[in-house]
Amino acid sequence: MTKKSPTASKAASAAKPCFEVRRSPIHGNGVFARRKIKAGERIVEYEGERITSDESGIRAEEGGGPVNHTFFFSLADGNIIDGGSGGNDARFINHACEPNCEAYEEDGRVFIHALHDIDKGEELYYNYALIYEERHTAAVKKLFACRCGAPSCTGTMLAPKKRARKKQ
Repeated sequence: MTKKSPTASKAASAAKPCFEVRRSPIHGNGVFARRKIKAGERIVEYEGERITSDESGIRAEEGGGPVNHTFFFSLADGNIIDGGSGGNDARFINHACEPNCEAYEEDGRVFIHALHDIDKGEELYYNYALIYEERHTAAVKKLFACRCGAPSCTGTMLAPKKRARKKQ
């Protein structure tokens, strides 16, 4: 019988993610803290295939419509990370109107950070604030319905449309 050195054990536990994916009471799969996560801690990088905005439109249409945009992460340069193609578990972090995480883009990469301390077993969320250029009809809002249950829930994962300024 061989024993692991204390250093090897620490390295093995350090490689273990601080979260796990399991069924969510909010929607489908969710991501849950395996241990306490400190405020400001970098949790995971959002990974996937990098595609153009035009390609994301084609993929969304082939997938049956705009609801598939929930695995798309827009980058500052106009490109998209498609978490549904070559992505990792970060794609299962659900939306909430009162999130405990936030996404930051650094040098074209997206990282999810804790906004405040997150307890072991708590589900991780960030506000998707999805941009949908077309009219926000009741049917579209239903496709992007929010189920977070927060007191301040807006009922949708869509970012509010910017209002056009009146001409004077």
